[in-house]
Amino acid sequence: MAALQEKKSCSQRMEEFQRYCWNPDTGQMLGRTLSRWVWISLYYVAFYVVMTGIFALCIYTLMCTLDPYTPDYQDQLKSPGVTLRPDVYGEKGLDISYNVSDNRTWVDLVNILHNFLAGYSPTSQEDNVNCTSEKYFFQDVFGAPNHTKFSCKFMADMLQNCSGLTDPNFGFAEGKPCFIIKMNRIVNFLPSNSTAPRADCTFLDQHKDDQPLQVEYYPPNGTFSLRYFPYYGKKAQPHYSNPLVAAKLLNVPRNTEVLIVCKILADYVTFDNPHDPYEGKVEFKLTIQQ
Repeated sequence: MAALQEKKSCSQRMEEFQRYCWNPDTGQMLGRTLSRWVWISLYYVAFYVVMTGIFALCIYTLMCTLDPYTPDYQDQLKSPGVTLRPDVYGEKGLDISYNVSDNRTWVDLVNILHNFLAGYSPTSQEDNVNCTSEKYFFQDVFGAPNHTKFSCKFMADMLQNCSGLTDPNFGFAEGKPCFIIKMNRIVNFLPSNSTAPRADCTFLDQHKDDQPLQVEYYPPNGTFSLRYFPYYGKKAQPHYSNPLVAAKLLNVPRNTEVLIVCKILADYVTFDNPHDPYEGKVEFKLTIQQ
């Protein structure tokens, strides 16, 4: 009993630890002989090789089921979202305010439009093709170079008075500003049966006696030509450019905040989703001071 309770000295503990690390009598290192260490090492090498192979096989099988040109899950994208340029956000969504007499208040808005339309210059569109048909541009094969599909040109000059070419100030200087409307892309989405979708901008919560919003649309009638649909994805159409519609607002009252909504009218575009305020439409506040 006394022997069991006898405390070992530091040198004894060190000697036991050294014999555990290497025991010359049995030839064991860390409690195992060399042959046992070889076998256990081979076991773990084989185990992890098999596990790595199974993991690689699973990834390979998964990748074989994926289509590189079409997303597998699009069930949340029944209808495209709509965006606006210039896009200046306030505390609760798009809020655009400027003073006609002070160009410092609207020069940044004009620059946003110029920068955005730079992607629709002749140089930016040189890889796309001229399309004249007003019907859907279906492409069953990859007829374009590098195993891609063709994309139709959309040039900034198609926006006419809102292109920034005839009026570099986009109407902001005269209090008749231009706003550019764009639909977001959805792969293989067809917006309507046969008629082109079009933009329609109105005052929101307009009273019966109020004068309706007067708008000039470019291209005419505010239509998105069907030749830009369907969109086949970024890999299939790397040079695709979204079609645009410009709305020039002609009779916005001065010194009054107004709420404007621009909707996309098409058979398969909805704008009444309470959970997504930008689905099928875009709302914005506008204040033009004099």
